[in-house]
Amino acid sequence: MSDLLRAPAEIKYAEELAWLESVDTGPKPFSWRLSPKMIRLFILGSERADGLDREVQQKWFGDRSLVERAIVTLASDRGLLLIGDPGTGKSWLAELLAAAICRNSTLVVQGTAGTTEDHIKYSWNVSMVIAKGQSRESMIPSPIMTAMETGAIGRFEELTRSTSDVQDALISILSEKYISVPELDSDNSDNIVFAKPGFSIIATANSRDRGVNDLSSALKRRFNFVRIPVVTNKRSEAEIVRFRTEELLRRHQIELDVPPTLLDVLLQSFADLREASASAGSDDEKLESALSTAEQIGVLEDAILHSNFFGDRALTARTLASSLVGSMARREPEDLAILNKYLHGVVEPRSKEAGGEWPEFLAGGRETIATLS
Repeated sequence: MSDLLRAPAEIKYAEELAWLESVDTGPKPFSWRLSPKMIRLFILGSERADGLDREVQQKWFGDRSLVERAIVTLASDRGLLLIGDPGTGKSWLAELLAAAICRNSTLVVQGTAGTTEDHIKYSWNVSMVIAKGQSRESMIPSPIMTAMETGAIGRFEELTRSTSDVQDALISILSEKYISVPELDSDNSDNIVFAKPGFSIIATANSRDRGVNDLSSALKRRFNFVRIPVVTNKRSEAEIVRFRTEELLRRHQIELDVPPTLLDVLLQSFADLREASASAGSDDEKLESALSTAEQIGVLEDAILHSNFFGDRALTARTLASSLVGSMARREPEDLAILNKYLHGVVEPRSKEAGGEWPEFLAGGRETIATLS
């Protein structure tokens, strides 16, 4: 795993998944590697009442009912659509589900304006077609077709970013559970690819992309929607940030302490900015950033790496503020003005009243704004 920049969940947690499978006595749908209860446990972590011989770490932080609904959907004939704001962990949940169910989370189609029907169904190896003609050997299956043939989970990221004709190609796949290949001889049984038991699709959609390429009613009927809310509970958010930060430090082999007081400053600053964004009268008065938990992790990652390579190998409030301003200031001058207003209206009074890390945080924010202005 050390040879991989980012190992997929089934490799990262291979030993744990194998152990869970060895002690799993629950009923399993289709060809699933784990039972629904064990999949939930793998994703949400173990509790003392589970009676396991070892602890299973929580990997996704969210409501238990959302995970259960997602698992039940995948055991049905419908596809699963995870929808929510950016940074709410939709893709990570999809990856964990696929890893636990079929040990392969890499059968992924990325939805973009350039995604075509070939990315969902199949394309052709041109040189082999010229040499030997069209056949199953010269066909290049899409990740979705591969998932169908192997009874695995196919993933479609950012479904609403792809055009309507591409989305419509999913309708027959989700309904009929097969793909016709009209280029092959109709007398040949290879001209239809049938899905094996266990096949399903997990799609994700960004709720902020509403109106880009809306889903048709026909496609909506073939998905069960699970809405992933933004994490607003500070305790849960702190657990997510701490979990991701520990992963980052291990991956980069960095020995650097992240003081709890600085984590509190980061969480409070994002809470303040979200409150200001919610009360803003227009989009110009809101930061372009979604202010998600994922963006908090990005700010902290930037600060940690900067401290490790260019600082004194110790995270400071000044570096944290610089990373926050640098990451959040995406529009000039609107975002800088919003951040400057926040520093003067909220952080400055707090630094005088509460002290602690806030004075240094204020100084670091002001310096970065002055540099960027």
